[in-house]
Amino acid sequence: MTLSSASGPARESGSYSIGGDLPVRRLGFGAMQLTGTGVWGEPKDRPEAIRVLRRAVELGVNFIDTADSYGPFVSEQLIREALHPYADDVVIATKGGFARTGPGEWHALGRPEYLRQQTELSLRHLGLERIDLYQLHRIDPQVPLADQLGELARLREEGKIRHLGLSEVTVEQLREAREIVEIVSVQNLYNLANRKAEGVLDYAAAEDIAFIPWFPMATGELARPGGPLDAIAKEHGAAPSQLALAWLLHRSPVMLPIPGTSSVAHLEENTEAARIRLSDEQFEALSAAV
Repeated sequence: MTLSSASGPARESGSYSIGGDLPVRRLGFGAMQLTGTGVWGEPKDRPEAIRVLRRAVELGVNFIDTADSYGPFVSEQLIREALHPYADDVVIATKGGFARTGPGEWHALGRPEYLRQQTELSLRHLGLERIDLYQLHRIDPQVPLADQLGELARLREEGKIRHLGLSEVTVEQLREAREIVEIVSVQNLYNLANRKAEGVLDYAAAEDIAFIPWFPMATGELARPGGPLDAIAKEHGAAPSQLALAWLLHRSPVMLPIPGTSSVAHLEENTEAARIRLSDEQFEALSAAV
């Protein structure tokens, strides 16, 4: 049975068209936490992981972010089991460029033959003929960037990839990459408490490139009782984590937060953040608190 994302609170986050032709709801779902400890192996509760994915679509989410390294491949396989055949408007984004050797162990690997192999495996595990958004998970410093992106560009020409993106890059790396191939998204660590990627976000916004913040709900000391996040959250009758997501959605129209969880209850709470509308004064107060 194909699930529909036609209704649900995620619709209220607005929409953005990745690459100009791939419309998604701005509040998406990140599937990393569906795997085992250390992003390795099977989840502790596989039926709950399947329920989370199906419930995300029921709540209006139609942008799901994963990677071949989550598990590895476990996250992609769960997505296929839960959602295939996919609804026409559901976009699955995946990533390649990390080799895994154990729980919590990540090694950048961007050799062209490896990226091709992993793309083919992702297609198989997701049950797709074409990946709508494929992101280079990390730039491998041991391999020329032109070789890494050149292979992904060839896969795009072959019809196996629709759009290309990058993950955890600087503005300079993003500029260099765009001289090689069209880049439509960038996925960097960014949240209310950690805005080291502010320059990348500003560049992405100016160039109409989707910015996908990972670890989007970190709030640090801002959520302490009586703190600025806690006070404004109470004004909206919301949890601090919901307010952190609302802040991201307010920050830029190219922002596509992808909060992840392995719990249906937590998923439902996160998705309600799409309904929160911060005033400009509240947004500025939160921004200035860090």
